[in-house]
Amino acid sequence: MKRSSVAVGGKGAATSRREGPSGRGRRVFRHRTPPGSVPGSLVSDPRVPFPEIQVMAWSDGELTEREGVSVAEVEGLLGKWPMMWVNVNGLGDADTLSRIGVLFGCHNLSMEDVVHVHQRSKVERYEDYLFAVARMLFPGGEGIATEQISLFLRPGAVLTFQEKKGDCLDPVRERIRNSRGRIRKAGPDYLSYAILDAVVDSWFPVLESYGDILEDLEDAVLQAPDKETVASIHQIKRDLLEIRRTIWPMRETVNNLLREETLILEETRLYLRDCYDHVIQVLDIVENYRDITSGFMDLYLSSVSNRMNEVMKVLTI
Repeated sequence: MKRSSVAVGGKGAATSRREGPSGRGRRVFRHRTPPGSVPGSLVSDPRVPFPEIQVMAWSDGELTEREGVSVAEVEGLLGKWPMMWVNVNGLGDADTLSRIGVLFGCHNLSMEDVVHVHQRSKVERYEDYLFAVARMLFPGGEGIATEQISLFLRPGAVLTFQEKKGDCLDPVRERIRNSRGRIRKAGPDYLSYAILDAVVDSWFPVLESYGDILEDLEDAVLQAPDKETVASIHQIKRDLLEIRRTIWPMRETVNNLLREETLILEETRLYLRDCYDHVIQVLDIVENYRDITSGFMDLYLSSVSNRMNEVMKVLTI
């Protein structure tokens, strides 16, 4: 059976795959600082895009949205609007990132984690802000790749960093533009929840695609098992393991946000509990798919054995 391609590889990813001599994907890790570097060193990868800054700022009855703004323009807007969302696409210039970090009072250690996009999902408490990391999945090429989104929650503003332009957050932007729900009336804690919830919800379509593949693979195992079928089973097992590694830390991340009492309001924690429930649902689906895939190998061996018995019967007759 020829396996359909649903694995993630779309936008810039923390890891990528290159074809090796055997045709299998060989993992290539992104840029890292040399071992023993000074903690908090900000060294950007020259291969990634130059930072492009997007700003959405609003009050109860007014909204402004700008793209391609400079750090100086962001500084000018920071004191004029009660609520701002600054999104930076691209991590290719350490000087720009450092200036943004200084403007928002971000610690060097958290900015270092922004640039080093191999981070697992987590949340860290600093003196006057929260720093969270989540990972997005995108359907695309062969294998599994993810993209890191880094989020800073501080009073009156949310700051996010992404590896490249393009994400799963357009529904959040539309809600802000159309003033749907309470997102324009709430504070930065609710916006942070909305961003993380959009990331979690974007995992479901990827897993649904794997569900379709597993159905086709089951038919192939029962009807015409061959070496290509075995290769597809192993590839899906690797993909599901990678997805589990991506999603599992998010459970602890959301749980830690639920325990935050300074910057996360009680009403927002109610919504975060729903987000936590979504993470658990995704993990249940992944574990279910892994069990199904493991059972396919036993089914394959049983199917091959039955075919061999039929051949032996014919030869014996």
